[in-house]
Amino acid sequence: MYDWETRLTTRDENRVVRPLEWGFDWLTPFIEQAGLTARVERLVEAGSAESAMVEVNEAILADSARFFGYERPRDFRLEERHPMLFPTNVRPETLERDARIRSLAEDGKLERATFLRFTSPERTSYPENDLVNARWYPADPKKQEGKPKQAIVVMPQWNADAFSHNALCSLFNRFGISALRLSKPYHDIRRPSELERSDFAVSANIGRTLSAARQAVVDIRCCLDWLEEQGYEQFGVLGTSLGSCYAFLASAHDARLRVNAYNHCSVSFGDVVWEGQSTRHIRQALEAAGQTQESLSKLWAGISPVHYYDRFAALSRADAQGVRPATVKKILLVYALYDLTFPLEFSLEVVKGFERDGLEFERKVLPCGHYTTGEAPFQYIDGWYLGSFVYRAFKALREEPARATLDAVEPEHELTTQ
Repeated sequence: MYDWETRLTTRDENRVVRPLEWGFDWLTPFIEQAGLTARVERLVEAGSAESAMVEVNEAILADSARFFGYERPRDFRLEERHPMLFPTNVRPETLERDARIRSLAEDGKLERATFLRFTSPERTSYPENDLVNARWYPADPKKQEGKPKQAIVVMPQWNADAFSHNALCSLFNRFGISALRLSKPYHDIRRPSELERSDFAVSANIGRTLSAARQAVVDIRCCLDWLEEQGYEQFGVLGTSLGSCYAFLASAHDARLRVNAYNHCSVSFGDVVWEGQSTRHIRQALEAAGQTQESLSKLWAGISPVHYYDRFAALSRADAQGVRPATVKKILLVYALYDLTFPLEFSLEVVKGFERDGLEFERKVLPCGHYTTGEAPFQYIDGWYLGSFVYRAFKALREEPARATLDAVEPEHELTTQ
């Protein structure tokens, strides 16, 4: 299995080793709001840029609500266009598939799709990246009649093409659940033309990587705003790999996200980049600049899930009297035994952390690795885990009002059934 996983992670030869950059300019608005401008400038001038970036991360952790906060977009709109692949590798079979899709679109034989577009509250140097893109999969209204309208935001993996996870969205529609398949920052149609891969989402530019995570989180939350405008009431999020990290950070800062499926999970952003096989080109640049795993964990502490467990748990944990909040989250953790990208030890730390914080969750273990999750038969096993959980979790949400009414009549009923 390790051999298979390694072959899959080394077949793409278009990864670029980019030098370490501190990227304070990507965080200017937050640095100014936190009152750190003069402090950062002094440290940088004194040759202590690393210390300055650590202080920025400490400020993020101290006021993450500000960092992941945003102003609601005012330009939500739907557009129709032919869906394109936007491949991130140059393998012959991928390029052939891309050419075939383009040909079908040119001949008018490819069905058009609907996409939600709006301007991201996080501005970057790339206008195409700042125009958020989410493919819209509305459920059949007949399947939603007489029920709370439910929707889920889906975040695929790093360097996913534009068709990744679309099948899951169609599956959720069968359950009467609408879906927004969100393109992550610097991915598919949002990817700057100078890039072959979605390199700017995670790179040796420390500040830009922090900015990309913030942008992903606020984009998820903005999608919920639009869904609320359409009358949706109950929400979930599903993320894979990097998308899982973004999804967790969003859920830790937004009580509306009740259904949470984390497909490949880990505790520390820096640990994964340092130890993961698919980010070895980033580690190469960081090591050349004298960075270590310990220092990287501090430089990306502000976007590491481990630092937000308490915040996440506060939205979901029962109080001392056993009263469960209305925001209680339904959680699925999926990880793989032979993962060389999100090493198993880091996924197990997530499990331990959730157990320590008294969170109720389901966990599923795949008998494969990270990349092999996308291969048969593991992709079908993973799809079953994710699909069945989302179905059951949203079904349970629909039943909550009825249970609340029953509890008002028979206060001991819930304790009895548990």
